[in-house]
Amino acid sequence: MTQTLYTPITLGKLQLKNRVAMAPMTRCRAIGNTPNELMEKYYRQRAGAGLIITEGVAPSANGMGYARQPGLFTADHVKGWKHVTDGVHAEGGKIFVQLMHDGRVSHPANMIPGSKIVAPSAVAAPGEQWTDSSGQQPYPIPTVMNEDDIKQAIAEFANSSKLAIEAGFDGVELHGANGYLIDQFLNTATNQRNDKWGGSVENRIRFAVEVAKAAVAAIGADRVGIRISPYGAFNGTVADGEMDALYERLVTELSSLGLVYIHVVDHSSMGAPEVSSTLKAKIRSTFKGKYILSGGYDAARANADLDAKLGDLVAFGRPFLANPDLVQKLQNGTPLVAPDFSTFYTPGEKGYTDY
Repeated sequence: MTQTLYTPITLGKLQLKNRVAMAPMTRCRAIGNTPNELMEKYYRQRAGAGLIITEGVAPSANGMGYARQPGLFTADHVKGWKHVTDGVHAEGGKIFVQLMHDGRVSHPANMIPGSKIVAPSAVAAPGEQWTDSSGQQPYPIPTVMNEDDIKQAIAEFANSSKLAIEAGFDGVELHGANGYLIDQFLNTATNQRNDKWGGSVENRIRFAVEVAKAAVAAIGADRVGIRISPYGAFNGTVADGEMDALYERLVTELSSLGLVYIHVVDHSSMGAPEVSSTLKAKIRSTFKGKYILSGGYDAARANADLDAKLGDLVAFGRPFLANPDLVQKLQNGTPLVAPDFSTFYTPGEKGYTDY
């Protein structure tokens, strides 16, 4: 079997030591929304990955959603993340921060006083969200974003991108997947607007493209990637008849901006609809930057898909949770430790840094 997964690759101006990416995974350890020593240890332990992509980090107070979700919009956040990036770099790793504006996927109990839950349309997310103060709570109906709110959100992504570089990150990944704000504009289940931000494919991709443009203007295209989830079903998103056309158009626009990578989510291994090989091939041929594969990979499949030129890097998620030394284990064929699901989102080191 070939070992392409463990070979170096250039990403923008970065030289990655291998083609293993650590996928972004919500962990909810940021007490007071500020990165801490425990988080520094967690990421540093996993610096064997060619590229670490952090958990979803709020670019603003309005973008906060989950209990103990980290932010990147204050001086304290920058200071906290600087310890994390220093730790990863000391171990020879590279790290991008995933900027995730939660949009409607939020609850006031998890937010900073004075902030508001905003979304393209007044449609509540299905289900409930955990709050530390009141347990499980239903999602509220969000405030519909007006032009000023939209401009503000775009500016918040740009500002947080600048702070990311100040905090020592090697780049940012814009979270355009899994039913969060950027995806809420893309998806017809969450975007019921009839202005220039909704309706047609061209209008629904506009917010994603404008956020990407703003991030590129702030820190340079070689430090900006994006994650997308065609046919995703997370957080109440649904597929529609224009989905392939929408993503083909979106990827064309993003490629023209020179983004350094596109990270395509395929959660079919977890029960979501499969992203067709035809659409993946179209994205692969259209996008000129690097392509990160993801979705239930093991080493054999990762090497096979890299050898087939289906992508350039492969993202691994849950295997990294209980196997900080995942790259070494994959390369040696060492059996993996199973993660403890009960500790995915709990505070403290158990199931986080104690493997």
